[in-house]
Amino acid sequence: MKKSIYLIVFLMGLFASCDNYLDVVPDNVATIDNAFTDEVQARKYLFTCYSYLPNVSGVGWVPGWYTGDEFWPNSEVYNWLQNPSNIARNAQNANEPLLNFYEGRGGGSDLFQGIRVCNTFISRVDNVPGLDNVEKIKWKAEAKFLKAYYHYYLTKMYGPIPLITENIDVSATPDEVRLPRASFDECINFIVDLLDEAAEGLPTTILNELDELGRITKSIALAVKADVLLTAASPLFNGNPDYSTFNNIDGTPFFGPYDKEKWKRAADAGLEAIEEAEAAGAVLYEFSDLVVTNPSAETVRKLTLRGRVTDPWNKEIVWGSSQNDDRQYDSQANFVTAGETVTGQWMAPTYRIVEQYYTNHGVPIEEDIAWAGRDPLAFRTAQASHSLDIQEGAEIPQIHFDREPRFYADLGFDRGTWYGQGKLDENDQHIVKAKRGETSGKKTISKFSITGYFPKKLVNYENAFGTSNSYSSKRYSFPYIRLAELYLNYAEALNEYSGPSAEVYSYIDKIRERAGLEGVVQSWGNYTNNPGKPTNVDGLRDIIQKERLIELSFENHRYWDLRRWKLLQDHMNGPIQGWNIDSDQNDGYYNLITFFNQKFTMRNYLWPIRSEVLLLNPNLVQNPGW
Repeated sequence: MKKSIYLIVFLMGLFASCDNYLDVVPDNVATIDNAFTDEVQARKYLFTCYSYLPNVSGVGWVPGWYTGDEFWPNSEVYNWLQNPSNIARNAQNANEPLLNFYEGRGGGSDLFQGIRVCNTFISRVDNVPGLDNVEKIKWKAEAKFLKAYYHYYLTKMYGPIPLITENIDVSATPDEVRLPRASFDECINFIVDLLDEAAEGLPTTILNELDELGRITKSIALAVKADVLLTAASPLFNGNPDYSTFNNIDGTPFFGPYDKEKWKRAADAGLEAIEEAEAAGAVLYEFSDLVVTNPSAETVRKLTLRGRVTDPWNKEIVWGSSQNDDRQYDSQANFVTAGETVTGQWMAPTYRIVEQYYTNHGVPIEEDIAWAGRDPLAFRTAQASHSLDIQEGAEIPQIHFDREPRFYADLGFDRGTWYGQGKLDENDQHIVKAKRGETSGKKTISKFSITGYFPKKLVNYENAFGTSNSYSSKRYSFPYIRLAELYLNYAEALNEYSGPSAEVYSYIDKIRERAGLEGVVQSWGNYTNNPGKPTNVDGLRDIIQKERLIELSFENHRYWDLRRWKLLQDHMNGPIQGWNIDSDQNDGYYNLITFFNQKFTMRNYLWPIRSEVLLLNPNLVQNPGW
């Protein structure tokens, strides 16, 4: 609770609306001079640098949440989520690109303007009278980090971009303003060098949480550096044959041939980030809360798995967002409390996500020998032994039985249990009733899950429903980066560079152990017909990718990861499915229906630059296919 208050105080100073920040963004020399006349004004300007951060939890304003196949909106919600949702529907275009972060159009932030604001701050902060030198160094390092991050975000989206090393003078000629794109490796090296510079001046931890919770630390800078280098080493950008003839205006290639050493660089940065984060106190989250009375080990594990995201500012979060949104409420299933119906919500995981979770043996359904010949859609009756996860006596599909703990911690489904939300007795949990007309089912034109699934992972268990449709939400710091991700980053890079090893297994198994699963080698050896899969690079790559898709599900990672692995064509070509939520009967409800047939084209890997921008700057080259 104390940290939540800190968060709110910090929000008031840092993450107000963009309109408020525009009041202090300089647009002429006089304003710039005023912004650096004293410490108070300079701090405001630093917060302006922060204000351009893409809101990782803003489901309608950043790529990831609705641009892929993880969530699907109902038709009413689609009306205000059209920018990301149309990308998932293969409707991106070059005339007016959706989520255009290059210019701040189509729902995207103007990251180049954010870079210019950072450049101004970096060049002027040394002149602030009376500002302590330690503060100058730290503030400048924060601005350098933000400048690097904005370049990285643009590079992730567009590939090579123009590098804005310093602001162009107002007296510059038109030719000086028309910057060409740098090569991809030039972009990555520039970003990494800037992050290294920033790391030198950043604090190891935040000591003054009341005023500075949410500010950048050295751990964050090194974690982002590891992410940058992992992205650069990945198949989309490292030796991608589709980009072998993608050249700059002068004929020089934007991308080079495959370079295995990029994986070594990513692995080294990954280990450095882990060591820095752990030295600063980061650990994998474990639930510990006196509010819960005598819970079973199974309930504690599920609360651990939910809390790894929703416990505010927990020690697993290396970088957390302080920006506000309504994601928790939008993720919540409906329940009945005190005779009142609480309206339903609409963040709907697709059936693909349900299938991706492991069985209780810690392996994929299609590889588990215990599932051979079992029909996932056949009905099965829940017994008393299932009652912590499924309502006893419920007849539901096999797909909901015998799954790993993360499945039950992360997903809400019809006749599944939902611990918390005012009920802290594991023997008297909420039951999700998602058929038409039921408390978690479709009752209005907008507030319902179109697939019949809910992302329980995103809802803090201490949230509670009250009378008269009231809802109390415990806000939390949504993670940009968790320690678990750093472990998976390192394992992936190390496997690609030097192959399977005890060290690679150890970092994957740390996460699996927390999830109640045996290690990788043991699980594939005991429960599959392919015991040697973890012992070769290709097999372990597939395992690491699946582990990552599960562990980081519903955290705005899936789309980005499938993209850098160059696997979107495998996942975004085909039907988006869920249950028939218009039925109020078992036989009707439990029929998979198709909401949309996705079609993915290879040009969608890189965002288009708006056509008019190319006309204004003939030194720019459009991305392939646009």
